[in-house]
Amino acid sequence: MSGISSFSVSKQPPLILVADDDNSVRVFLRKAMEQEGYRVVEVNDGKQCLDAYETIKPDIVLLDAVMPVMDGFTCCKHLHQIDKNNLKSAVETFDTDSTLNKSMISQIWQRTPILMITCLDDEESVNLAFDAGAIDYVTKPIHWPVLRQRLRRLLKEAQIYKQLEAANQALEQIANTDCLTGLSNYRRFDNYLNAQWINLAQKQAPLSLIWCDVDFLKFYNEHYDHFEGSKCLQRIGTLFATQLELKSQDLAVRYGDDEFAVILPYTDANRVVIVATEIQKKIRNLEIAHPKSEISQYVTLSIGVATTVPTWESSPQILMKAGQKALSRAKQEGRNRIIFC
Repeated sequence: MSGISSFSVSKQPPLILVADDDNSVRVFLRKAMEQEGYRVVEVNDGKQCLDAYETIKPDIVLLDAVMPVMDGFTCCKHLHQIDKNNLKSAVETFDTDSTLNKSMISQIWQRTPILMITCLDDEESVNLAFDAGAIDYVTKPIHWPVLRQRLRRLLKEAQIYKQLEAANQALEQIANTDCLTGLSNYRRFDNYLNAQWINLAQKQAPLSLIWCDVDFLKFYNEHYDHFEGSKCLQRIGTLFATQLELKSQDLAVRYGDDEFAVILPYTDANRVVIVATEIQKKIRNLEIAHPKSEISQYVTLSIGVATTVPTWESSPQILMKAGQKALSRAKQEGRNRIIFC
């Protein structure tokens, strides 16, 4: 369950960003909120608020409506634009087209409540506050017991959302991971390949695929047992995860029982053959004894390699079939070899 710690919710006290040009208001709010155990950051105007917002990532923003340099209504709109830009960036860089994942990203970026503080309580000003994106508002002079309860409610709601997001992301990571080797699994492979196909079709850049099959794994299991077979696969998985000179966007997976694969975006035919050769060499260097192999005293891999430039008229399945065809040829022609298709 290591994925859960990766997405754990912070145990620090809530951080509240206060933007108000009235020093006495800021002092009052800081004192009152620090007595509640909150952390507080103060700024004097809307421009400072925007700068602080991106830097400190507060749990709540308390925003005065009337300030110099930039008023609270304008600042609130800009804060939401920052969130939208962050959301867009997160979705574009996320490597799967899963609706669930994009929904979770959306929640993460849209859960910073903005509470407007205003001396304007007419209908037009209230509408402006909500239209700008405020989730609630309080009027001046501030009645602290009311504000305290609203802060507690908003923070509790935000904490619940974050806990749900953390749990969902941990479950998503588990669902995308092969439990034996710790590599990504076929589910993540399919999502990542589809996403990279779309990405590289737009950029007219190459995409390569390496299919690997452990030679005579069945005989290995029969000679030893399935426990030893699992240990063998774990050692191969560790090699793929830690010993290969893969680029950050490359993805190694355990696709099936005895099958491993590597997706290599922005990789042409020359480069992918180098990577495949490296895989075969390092598997050989592991020297995992295989007395029942028909071709070597050690565990070996048959490897199929395929490269293409994705287009909108074709599909990832074409590349997969080409790689699998190359792998079949490698096995038919004697195993322990690399075939490029």
